[in-house]
Amino acid sequence: MSAQDDAGVLLSSKRSLKPIFEPQAIAVIGASRRKEAVGYAILANLVSGGFKGKIHPVNPKADTIEGLECCHAINDLPEGIDLGVVIVPSTAVPETLELCGQKGVQSAIVISAGFREIGGEGTRLEREAAETAKKYRMPVLGPNCLGLINTDPAISINASFSRTMPRPGNIAFVSQSGALCAAILDYAKGEDIGFSKFVSLGNKADINELCILRYLKDDPKTDVILMYLEDLVDGARFIHLAREITGDLVKPKPILAIKAGRTLQGAKAASSHTGSLMGSDEVYDAIFAQAGVLRVDSVEEIFDLATAFAYQAIPRSKRVAIVTNAGGPGIMATDACVRYGLEMAEISSATQEALRKVLPPTANFSNPVDVIGDAQHDRYEHALTCVLGDSNVDGVIVILTPQAMTDIEEIAHAIVRMNQKTKKTILTSFMGFVDVSPGIKILEEHHVPHYKFPEEAARALGAMIRYKQWIIRPRTEVRSFPIDSVGVRSIIQQAKEKNQRLLTTHQAMEILKAYGFPLLPYEFASFAPQAGAKAEKIGFPVAIKIVSPDIVHKLDVGGVRLNLKSAAEVERAFKEMTSAVLKFQPAAKIDGVLVQAMGMKGREVILGMNRDPHFGPILMFGLGGTYVEVFKDVTFRLAPIRELGARRMIESIRAYAILKGIRGEEPADLEKIIECLQRLSQLASNEPDVSEVDINPLVVYRKKEGAQVVDARIVLKI
Repeated sequence: MSAQDDAGVLLSSKRSLKPIFEPQAIAVIGASRRKEAVGYAILANLVSGGFKGKIHPVNPKADTIEGLECCHAINDLPEGIDLGVVIVPSTAVPETLELCGQKGVQSAIVISAGFREIGGEGTRLEREAAETAKKYRMPVLGPNCLGLINTDPAISINASFSRTMPRPGNIAFVSQSGALCAAILDYAKGEDIGFSKFVSLGNKADINELCILRYLKDDPKTDVILMYLEDLVDGARFIHLAREITGDLVKPKPILAIKAGRTLQGAKAASSHTGSLMGSDEVYDAIFAQAGVLRVDSVEEIFDLATAFAYQAIPRSKRVAIVTNAGGPGIMATDACVRYGLEMAEISSATQEALRKVLPPTANFSNPVDVIGDAQHDRYEHALTCVLGDSNVDGVIVILTPQAMTDIEEIAHAIVRMNQKTKKTILTSFMGFVDVSPGIKILEEHHVPHYKFPEEAARALGAMIRYKQWIIRPRTEVRSFPIDSVGVRSIIQQAKEKNQRLLTTHQAMEILKAYGFPLLPYEFASFAPQAGAKAEKIGFPVAIKIVSPDIVHKLDVGGVRLNLKSAAEVERAFKEMTSAVLKFQPAAKIDGVLVQAMGMKGREVILGMNRDPHFGPILMFGLGGTYVEVFKDVTFRLAPIRELGARRMIESIRAYAILKGIRGEEPADLEKIIECLQRLSQLASNEPDVSEVDINPLVVYRKKEGAQVVDARIVLKI
C-alpha cells in the first residue's frame, strides 16, 4: 500500500485533521528574518492574520522574529505543538519530520519544494517524508505547496505564503497548484469572495484530496467545495466519498471541479474498441458524473457557479422567469436558459393582470417580462413581486441595461429587498461596467449573485438545476446476478497457462454465457463436416466466425461468413474461410469456427470495459457496429455501477433518440441494455484478470423483446 493509500485509511475522520486545521500552537520551522524569504512571509501571515493560538518560530541563528521568541532547534519547542510549518531545504525535510515526530508534533505542512516534481533524488526524499508521516501517524500536507488557510474567526490561521488573507465565507477551495492558489486568492479579493478553508495540496505525499474532503464533509463553516485537480489518487473512493457529500448528507454540499487536461491524450495501444476510445479526460468525466461533481472549465466559471450556490437557495424546479428592461438581452437570456436545460415559466393570467396595474401598456407581460427601457426601481420591484409570487416560477434572472433615466442603485436596493423576502432563487445581470458598478457593489455586499452577461447567469442557474436533479435522483443499488464462477475461472486459467492474452470468440462467448448475457445460439466446430452438422442442429441460416487466439479483428482477414443456408454451404465456407485467413496471417493458429444463428435485425450498440491501471475497470456504452470508432458516440463509467448509472449511460449518448424511438418507431428494450451493462459491471468487478471486453454489437430489439450478443472480444492482463 502506498503512502497515499495509507493516508486515506489513517485520516478517516475529521479529528485526524483537527491539528492541521484547528491548531492551538504552531511551530514555524525555518522562520526567517529576511523579509524576502518564504519563512518570513509565513510567520508574518500567521501574526497579521490574527491567529488565536501560540506561535513558536524555529531558527538556530535568531533570538526573536516579529517580536516572537525563537527556539533554536525542534527539541527546544515546548510540548503540545499541534502544527509544524516546515520551510527548510528539501534535503533536510525527512530529518525535520523525524524530529517533529519524536517531539510529538501532531501535524505538519511542508512548504519546501524540490521533491517528486524534479524527479530523481527528490522522489526519494518525498518517499522518506511520507514514510515518516506514516511512522508517527502525523498528517503531513505537501510538500511543494502554498500552505493552508482557515478563516474561522475562532482559529484565523494563515499558514501560507500568500499575499492576502481572504475574508470569512462559506466556500472551501482545494487545489493541487500552489501558483493557481495565489492567483485565485488575489482574484477572490477583487471580487469580494470569502472562503471558509483554502488548501494547497502540493505533491500529496501524505494528505490527499480524499483526506481534505472527509474533513470538509463535516465542516459547519463550509457549504460549497471548489477543487482544482490534476489527478486523483483513487477514483472509486473519490466517487464513494463525493456522492455522500453531494447528495446523501442531511445538508448536501455541491462540489465544483476544474480538472486540468481537457485535451484528449492518445489512448494506449489497445486491441479493443473500448481501449482506443477511452482517454483520461473521459474517465474523469465518468468519475465526476458518478460522484455528483459539477465539472467546469475555467476559474471564472467555477466562481460564477460557486457564488450562486453559496448565496442562493437551489431552485425547486427548472422553471425560470426573466425580468428585463431591454428586449434584446431578454431574448439572449431566453436562448441561454433553454441551452442550459432550463424551462421558461408560463406566467399565469393572474400574474399578468397584476403586472398590468403598474407596467405601461408597451411592456411585455409574458416571459421574459420586459419593464421597458425607462423603468425605474418601482417598476422593477413591482414586476419582481408579481413574478416571484407566481407558483409557476422557481427562479428569476433580473437584467438591467443602463439608460439615462435608470436609477441603478435604487433598483439594486429593490432587488436586495426582494431577495430578503423570498425563498426563490434570484440571479442578476447589470450589463455594462462603469455606470452599473455602484449597483453591482450593492448586490454583492448583500450576497445577490451578479453576472456580467445574462448567459452567465443562465449557465449558473442551469448548474443549480443539474445539482438539484442529482440530489433528488432515485437511489438504486449495485445488482448481483448468479454466475458460473467455476466455469469462468477454468477458461481464464487455461488461457493463462498457454500465455494466451486474446481469448478466442468461443472462449469469450462461454464467459458471457456464464455471466448470463443473452446470446444467439452457437456451437464450436473444429473441422468442416462438424461445422455442417452443428449448423443443422442450430437451424438455418447461420454465420460462421474464425476461432483463433491470433486473430483480433475477424472481418479484416475475411474471418466471417453470413447467411449460410445449408450444411453444404457451411462446409464449403469453412474451407474457403480458413484458407483465406491463413493467406492474411500464415502463422495464425486456427482452432476452428464458431457456428452461430443469424439474429434478427435490431438497433446495434456496443458495451465495453477497459481496466485502467490507475482507476480500475472502466465501462463503456455507445452506438455499436463497424463504425463505432468513427462516430465515437460513447460514454464511460467506473465499475461497479448501479441501475441508475447504467440508465444514465444510455441517456448520455447523442444517439439516445434512436434507442428511444423516432418518427413513430417503437423504443428499443432499454431495460435489457441496463441489465447487460450491470452484468458487464459485475464481470469487470469480479474478474481482475480480464483487461478488456468488447461486446459489439449487442443487437437490441423492441421494448420487452430483449437483446442478443452477436460478437464479443475479451483480452486478459499480461
